[in-house]
Amino acid sequence: MVMHYSISVGPFSRGFHIITEEVKEAVVQWPENGLMHVFLKHTSAGLCINENADYTVRDDFKLFFERLAPEDLPGILHDMEGPDDMPAHIKSTLTGVSVTIPIVKHQLDLGTWQGIYLCEFRNQARRREITISIIE
Repeated sequence: MVMHYSISVGPFSRGFHIITEEVKEAVVQWPENGLMHVFLKHTSAGLCINENADYTVRDDFKLFFERLAPEDLPGILHDMEGPDDMPAHIKSTLTGVSVTIPIVKHQLDLGTWQGIYLCEFRNQARRREITISIIE
């Protein structure tokens, strides 16, 4: 059996934002065991699972990704939506737009320090649409 839920989050500033609670609150019925697949319906943001306790981790992620794909990247051709657009697509490709988490005993089987992140890579972000699929 598969159940689907939709949520809209943000808008967020550029950076890494923990959305674990928003995702969990969207699920009406948790199976005893299964999988949760979270899919972001955008190409200039991403999803990942990482440390949720120390805020400096988010700052370090932001710094790393801005150095990896800066807005002034030479030779970029796709710039119709602004200088942050193509770097955002590159960053989204690196993080991916989905995560899958086991469900054990009616709850997400995340590690103690793990959280689900929405990785916002645009300067002028909008709300982001997410589909959550629960597979029993």
